[in-house]
Amino acid sequence: MAAMRTETRTYATGSDAVVLDLTRDCAEFVRDEGDGLLHVFAPHATVGIALIETGSGSENDLLDALERLLPADDRWRHRHGSRGHGRSHVMPALVPPYATIPVVGGRLALGTWQSVCLVDLNVDNTERQVRLSFLTSS
Repeated sequence: MAAMRTETRTYATGSDAVVLDLTRDCAEFVRDEGDGLLHVFAPHATVGIALIETGSGSENDLLDALERLLPADDRWRHRHGSRGHGRSHVMPALVPPYATIPVVGGRLALGTWQSVCLVDLNVDNTERQVRLSFLTSS
């Protein structure tokens, strides 16, 4: 029989594009669990969840790459909000709003350099929710 435990957390993302490291919170959420899966989901139309290296400049590299792919200018048909807001609605097609991570013995089974990050280009919203769900078969 499968079981699931879910919690929603709120994060301040500020008024600039951001890559916010959620790894510590994710690890804390599954710490007392056994084996299973952690599903991380951001219920927003303008954010993504990425598994990337952090602390070495990769966060800024990702933001720079997204800026080149999705410039904050007036080319977007979706035009409400700040200039270039439409790009934020396209970004989740490139960086999806979810990730699933194996959990083994209450520990995230991430690669050596992987971190779980919220990616938010939308400068109009300064607060985001992320739903953490731990799924197990016992």
